[in-house]
Amino acid sequence: MSLDRAEALNIAQVLTEALPYIQRFIGKTIVVKFGGNAMVDPLLHESFARDVVLMKLVGMNPVVVHGGGPQIGALLEKLNIQTTFVDGMRVTDSQTMDIVEMVLGGSVNKEIVSSINRNGGKAIGVTGKDGQMIKARKLTVNQYSSERDISENVDIGQVGEVDQIDTEVLKVILGSNFIPVIAPIGVGDDGSTYNINADLVAGKLAEVMHAEKLMLLTNVAGLLDKKGHILTGLTTEQVDGLIADGTISGGMLPKIRCALDAVKFGVTSAHIVDGRVPHAVLLETFTDEGMGTLITNKRV
Repeated sequence: MSLDRAEALNIAQVLTEALPYIQRFIGKTIVVKFGGNAMVDPLLHESFARDVVLMKLVGMNPVVVHGGGPQIGALLEKLNIQTTFVDGMRVTDSQTMDIVEMVLGGSVNKEIVSSINRNGGKAIGVTGKDGQMIKARKLTVNQYSSERDISENVDIGQVGEVDQIDTEVLKVILGSNFIPVIAPIGVGDDGSTYNINADLVAGKLAEVMHAEKLMLLTNVAGLLDKKGHILTGLTTEQVDGLIADGTISGGMLPKIRCALDAVKFGVTSAHIVDGRVPHAVLLETFTDEGMGTLITNKRV
């Protein structure tokens, strides 16, 4: 069955709209944090894989960083291992860290790699421990105690933050025309393993790789103003103002700070993208309207 005239014109318009973006981003590195609904919904998972494959085929260098909180939680529950959270971060003792590493570096990572390969790409999965790519240090959490009326440090175990990133492994992978899929696990100076927030890893990778874009897939439409409207086309100064006046708060604040830091340290733009929308990555990359919230390092 052939296309009717309206369908043909619509397809032609989409393709011609994408052309200047393809030309602009050839050879550029785009770091994508894959998480949320897109990881657990099979259809969204497949559409994400196809998006990444297409990006690579047209000459871009996508780098995928993934989370896996729901999968970790499900396995801990299945094994009857209790888990607690402090300020939204999972307290990670040695037993829990074994599960985290098994899920992030094993089942979740390999599932994403297989999905990309199944859709015509060439992906290879690594963790931050491979080649000591992600050096980590223990994360210190300061929490207010109402009982003692003081702020005190809370030990949340093997939860870390990025100390430094060695890009040598990534350059080898990208130079071999593979798509790197990275689990956010780091290694300390003493050889200890650390679980690191995937947004933070993606942001730091975007910085050291001098990425054109950082894309953070989420379960929301984007950054909203106080009336519930999506904000986009923001400069770093405008974002700082939105944090100061309380528009950005709660669970969105760490993600926005991650995007903001990346842009302040040289990434051209950061995007908070609704991962619940099929092909959200392509829509953000190849269309004039884009998806979600754009933060740019360009001044007004």
